[in-house]
Amino acid sequence: MISVDIDQLYQWMNGFLWPFFRILGLISVAPVLGESTIPVRLRVGLAAVCTLIAAPMIGTMPDVPTASFTGLLIAGQQVLIGIALGLTMRLVFAAVLMAGEFIGLQMGLAFASFFDPATGANTAVLSRLLNIVAMLIFLAVNGHLLMLNGLLRTFEFLPVGASLDPNGWGALLEWSSQLWISGMLLALPLIIVLLTINLALGILNRTAQQLSVFAVGFPITLTTGLVILTVVVPQSAGFLSRLFGEGYQAMARVARAFTGL
Repeated sequence: MISVDIDQLYQWMNGFLWPFFRILGLISVAPVLGESTIPVRLRVGLAAVCTLIAAPMIGTMPDVPTASFTGLLIAGQQVLIGIALGLTMRLVFAAVLMAGEFIGLQMGLAFASFFDPATGANTAVLSRLLNIVAMLIFLAVNGHLLMLNGLLRTFEFLPVGASLDPNGWGALLEWSSQLWISGMLLALPLIIVLLTINLALGILNRTAQQLSVFAVGFPITLTTGLVILTVVVPQSAGFLSRLFGEGYQAMARVARAFTGL
């Protein structure tokens, strides 16, 4: 006859629930996996499947009753860790969206926006286009698997039940500074060309004042921007792949900062 006492039951429950909360926190805000177009039940089911696969490889859990106040506190910590790591990768795609805003502003397409269910706000058309391209490249290089693997590795140096150092949030804020830099670097080729065209049109307006720059300039900048965009977007895979790699490294830095290292 198989007998199970309450301590063994708590150990089994904790071995699943606490890693599940960390993984679910990541999936709820991570790029691609955490998009609002994916049903909540599917995200919860994906987190449960990942937890079942990873649970045997995770170390021992704290000997704390699941329904206790301490257990609730540990569950909240795991959710915060997952959310912080998910936001770290989300900032990579925020840089892509910002690059689309910069390009659209220079091309005169800043007014061309529509509601984006992923962000819950009006988003420029070019931002949405570049975001879709970045997601496809992310999936093509198995970025979603590398992101989940990076999360599972955090259990080695940031085990369940360990106290969190506030410096982890500081590391996340430090990584957020790359949002402007990466977005500007991605949009820089188009910004340089379109800025040169605008300067040339400004000089032309001073020399030939009878020429309507607003009537001529918009078609020129729009057409030139579209032509350059067709050249730059296919070449952006290398830059985005390196940006994804920096995002994985930032996840490790944020996780280690939570340990106080």
